[in-house]
Amino acid sequence: MASMIDGFRDADICKNLLKQIEKEATKDIYRFMEVCGSHTMAIAKFGIKSILPSNIDLVSGPGCPVCVTPQCEIDALFDIVQQGAIIATFGDMMRVPGANGENLQKMKSEGADVRIVFSPLDAIKIAEETDKEVVFVGIGFETTAPAVAGLALIAKQKGIKNISITPYNKTMPEVLGLLLADDKLNINGFVCPGHVTAVTGLNLYRPIVEAGMAAVVTGFEPVDILTSILEMIQQVNSGEYKAVNNYSRVVADEGNWKAREIIDTVYEKQGCWWRGIGFIKDSGLAFKAEYKEYDAFDKFRVSLEGDDEIEGCMCGDVLKGYIKPTECTLFGSGCVPENPVGPCMVSSEGACAAAYKYG
Repeated sequence: MASMIDGFRDADICKNLLKQIEKEATKDIYRFMEVCGSHTMAIAKFGIKSILPSNIDLVSGPGCPVCVTPQCEIDALFDIVQQGAIIATFGDMMRVPGANGENLQKMKSEGADVRIVFSPLDAIKIAEETDKEVVFVGIGFETTAPAVAGLALIAKQKGIKNISITPYNKTMPEVLGLLLADDKLNINGFVCPGHVTAVTGLNLYRPIVEAGMAAVVTGFEPVDILTSILEMIQQVNSGEYKAVNNYSRVVADEGNWKAREIIDTVYEKQGCWWRGIGFIKDSGLAFKAEYKEYDAFDKFRVSLEGDDEIEGCMCGDVLKGYIKPTECTLFGSGCVPENPVGPCMVSSEGACAAAYKYG
């Protein structure tokens, strides 16, 4: 019996969608940006760009949370490692390079206690089994923020004192607002992130529609993506813009109120820096006073000063959609997955990693 996923990879459906796209894409150029690293990887994996008409340009934006974390904050994590903490992290942080060439994988090989976990709650178990300080690398957008906030909630309920979290979480509305105001991009619409929307709901994209651009939430299979591109083309052609949920099998239009409640219980908004983009007001999540004891940067008193970028790395311009990964002077020569210079090459959701892996 065919799985449900097969239907979203059906070759005949894809061919019919491409015929419709070719028929309706009558303008000189359509430029759409995806702001989800998983979309970036899926578009590359399935060769979507190579089968679309030449007047449709898909651009990768700041959708990879590892990639948009400033270099000085990445380096602060290595400072915490050197202070002897146990690090609990998702695997995509293991090879993110520091300004001086260090990374968690290298530190682990040299004796540091770095553990890959599959859930923030795994850090609770580690903390309960040791007297050492345990630091969970909390990184992501609204998708992971509820689970990270839940870690702080449970730690507080259980009275666990030897655990803290790096406050890397960022939120999407503010960076989308910045992209909308950037005339250099000339974007016609956004392929909107399904996982983020599962938390926030469709209201997140109201400013996109009000700015006269298409906004379509979609999944990660070829039929999902092609259907959404067709929808955006039709919106551009008609001039009638609306936020469309093309991923209703997973995403509810209203999002997840419980997840938002957990975020609001633990966090409050604050401005923060985005790699290559700059300081964006209210785009970060800081621990509220009653949860401040779980802020790893505060607990370990690490410095957040340092270089914004590694010399030669053009991740910032890639994240803003100004250049394609292959236009970076280091791409494929000085910067490769085995020896990445910047986070866009090392992260599993990075645009450079996707371009290198799938060409």
